[in-house]
Amino acid sequence: MSKEITQEQIEELDALFEKAAKAAKVIETYDQEKVDRLCRAVAWAVTNKQTFLSLVDMGIKESGLGDPVSRQGKRFKIRGILRDALRQKSVGLIEEIPEKGIQKYAKPVGIIASLVPTTNPDLTPGGQAVYAIKARDVVIFSPHPRSKNTTFETVRIMRETLEKEGAPADILQCIKNPSIPMTKELMARADLVIATGGRPMVKSAYSSGTPAYGSGAGNSTMIIDETADVAEAAHNTMLSKTSDFGSGCSADGNLIISDKIFGAMVDQLKKEGGYLANEQEKEALRRVMWDEEGHRLSDTVAIPPQKLAGAAGFVVPDDVRFIMVPGDGIGKEHFFSSEKLTTLLALYRYEGEFENALEMMRGIYEVGGKGHSCGIYSFDDDHIARLGLAAPVSRIMVRQPQSKANAGSYTNGMPMTSSLGCGTWGGNIISENICLKHYINTTWVSRPIPEDKPSDEWLFGDFYDPELDK
Repeated sequence: MSKEITQEQIEELDALFEKAAKAAKVIETYDQEKVDRLCRAVAWAVTNKQTFLSLVDMGIKESGLGDPVSRQGKRFKIRGILRDALRQKSVGLIEEIPEKGIQKYAKPVGIIASLVPTTNPDLTPGGQAVYAIKARDVVIFSPHPRSKNTTFETVRIMRETLEKEGAPADILQCIKNPSIPMTKELMARADLVIATGGRPMVKSAYSSGTPAYGSGAGNSTMIIDETADVAEAAHNTMLSKTSDFGSGCSADGNLIISDKIFGAMVDQLKKEGGYLANEQEKEALRRVMWDEEGHRLSDTVAIPPQKLAGAAGFVVPDDVRFIMVPGDGIGKEHFFSSEKLTTLLALYRYEGEFENALEMMRGIYEVGGKGHSCGIYSFDDDHIARLGLAAPVSRIMVRQPQSKANAGSYTNGMPMTSSLGCGTWGGNIISENICLKHYINTTWVSRPIPEDKPSDEWLFGDFYDPELDK
């Protein structure tokens, strides 16, 4: 593949940016009522059941990745994004802090380059479109080549909806034939980049010279202590692990289970559809999932357990929903302690004090996944607080199915999103869910207030020596 952008690709980008600039001049004139109506219209166009199921079917057939049943639920993520967007101001004066004399005014960031992952070719553009329109931005989407037609169709539907509402369709555009050189040029020209995908994509976004938000790699790890509700923990693990065949960075990858409930937890996981591989099957899975250097092989990503087992040369029953392997150690040389992105789960047993679970957790994140997500099944507030202090991640889910909760859900207060910032741990600039505020430039207007100048005694405490300050 050529690393140089072609003249034809340059001309396509020229046209995209010319149309984007014209659309930006229009949308920046819209009032709050207008942008809220457009958000509703676009979100409904791609999240009504009939349309979204069609997009899901198209995306899975095109990429060969994902579960046609559980992926359907992702349309509610876009609806959740719409909920969050509609509850916030994004035009004109959006916040006042009278005691500080501060007023904040929202402005568009301009032209956004959005890099769309192959696992969410419909969810990502749908959700980002809602936030972008709310912020009065315009977006040029760069789809993953493996699912480009699905992304293009999603954007086409939203463009058609904008036109019906009397708005420029070019508020949202999509590259038809993406390539690495073209995506790099897109990022270099844009005002902001939002990169949702693997580490190489995010690294490229940060090196584009354009301000960028990116996501980090995951290796979601759940601690299950002796106070856990075993039935709840096992059921939520199944929900998280099987969602879209474990394709998400948030899908549970490792369980660190107290030895006091280890046997009961494994039994309950089996009732939820888990298959415990024996040592021979485990070794066969290792060979088929990673090369000798520990690089994950793409053929095993986001596939059902029957297909995964078949690739490894053994058979699991039709009712199996995920495969479990006993953890054989933690470290770079122990591949099962790294991210899986498929229907496979590693089980680790900790003995004695809760600190031992935290040590295992720290070890796993040294292998990979720092900054992304962790979780705990516990009713011990001290354990939850200690995990909060110890885990090098941006989000911790307490008694929730990780892959369905950390990007926001209707039963927690996390901002709804399809893009998860992972802080400096994950090579990102933010350690929070990428949401509306990240699509907006903010102008602070400051008025004078009564002097807020504490005494030197208050500032320096015991260190203050008035004789030295004469």
